[in-house]
Amino acid sequence: MNNERPPEPLDFFIWTVEDVGMWLEEINLGSYRQIFKENGVNGEYLEGMSMFTTEQILRFIRRCHMKWGDFITLCKELRRIKVACLKGEQKVRRPWWAPSCLSVVFVKAAKRNRQSRVVSLKLEP
Repeated sequence: MNNERPPEPLDFFIWTVEDVGMWLEEINLGSYRQIFKENGVNGEYLEGMSMFTTEQILRFIRRCHMKWGDFITLCKELRRIKVACLKGEQKVRRPWWAPSCLSVVFVKAAKRNRQSRVVSLKLEP
């Protein structure tokens, strides 16, 4: 992974295809990195997977040549990120392009946005 910096977990909904690839490496699913890239799987796509129908899930698994157990691992890791987002477990950092005078405003807005993006998450025991 040379000098690649892992993507910020709670920003998963804005991950690029490359960020998704690095994340796959982190969760031991790196063998799917290239096929996800070829299929344009980015953070927005991952976020939308929670709304997939059974048919869409099966189509995704076939298209990415995933083993069922690997798909379950993918879903568990996505759920872990969404739960952390809801709990506010990670610090929000001001992006390089935001002026420092707006950092407090940005951080508050980012936290609200992150929590609102995962409101539909269904938590099960």
